[in-house]
Amino acid sequence: MMNIQPGRFRSPADLKTEVWSSSICDCCDDMKICECCFGFWCPCCLICQISTDFGECFCLPLLDIFTNCVPAGSLALLSTMRERYRIQGTICNDCLLVTCCTPCARCQMARELKLRQRTLVNVTSSVQMNMHPPQAFSHP
Repeated sequence: MMNIQPGRFRSPADLKTEVWSSSICDCCDDMKICECCFGFWCPCCLICQISTDFGECFCLPLLDIFTNCVPAGSLALLSTMRERYRIQGTICNDCLLVTCCTPCARCQMARELKLRQRTLVNVTSSVQMNMHPPQAFSHP
């Protein structure tokens, strides 16, 4: 006799199949968008800008100042970004990344966010919506 236990149904939307658009070490690949320079010279400004652009509170990254080991604000942003965009990874990897390579992780988030926003703008601009549908003619 075989006993099969019910499992949790996972729809294709639940699966994390995306990957980061750039590597953690690609900080200096695209100097046009200035994440490398911005992240190096003013890392607090970069992470606050990322937080704002991502739709989170501007002050969230300031948690990094008050935590001793793990930059909590950066970890929150990285894991939330990964979940929202269904990027493969774990919270353990996120924690290691922001703890050991904080500037690189911030630059990677900035590049990902910029790419995703650019893609979103291209998709929404290519879809034309008719806000005023044609009116039916009424006969007097």
